[in-house]
Amino acid sequence: MKQRTFAIDTPTKVGEMITVAGWVHSRRDHGGLIFIDLRDHTGLVQLVINPEQAEAFRLAESLRDEFVIRASGVVTERGEGLKNPNIASGDVEIVVENLEILNRAETLPIQPFAEENQAGEDLRFKYRYLDLRRPTMQQILKKRAEMYRRMHQYMDTRDFIEIQTPILANSSPEGARDFLIPSRLQENKFYALPQAPQQF
Repeated sequence: MKQRTFAIDTPTKVGEMITVAGWVHSRRDHGGLIFIDLRDHTGLVQLVINPEQAEAFRLAESLRDEFVIRASGVVTERGEGLKNPNIASGDVEIVVENLEILNRAETLPIQPFAEENQAGEDLRFKYRYLDLRRPTMQQILKKRAEMYRRMHQYMDTRDFIEIQTPILANSSPEGARDFLIPSRLQENKFYALPQAPQQF
């Protein structure tokens, strides 16, 4: 695979042939031109597919939200009035020459990027892998990771040694099903692994 460029870095690649990969965030067909908003973990970048690129155009017509694709093309600056100040790559777009579908997506049971998430909590938990794609959830995960990173950095600079020990806990009467570990020393006895760190 060619070296991949992230969406956030595309403004520095004007005039270059690059390869990007990610999820189809949205698809728009504007009278012969197909526009794809491609999403990776750094943000969005716009792809443009012309009918002259017959194979890429044929594939682009079949794309739906959350398909995983890889595209190669030349980064060009958008014309005046066409720039999008709301995204980091809003001054550029990629004119696609090659397009590949890496994974197709079925119709989504929930819409993680809808302006108003109408899915109930039960449905969101059932399809947690989709729910975690919501921008709000992504921000929470990033903040949590940053907090842990800063805590580790603080301790590391003061020569603390991190020790991770097993945790045994009473079984919780509520919540998810227990993950049970049989005891080797006590017949018909089990240890219940903790279900959530909030308990401690």
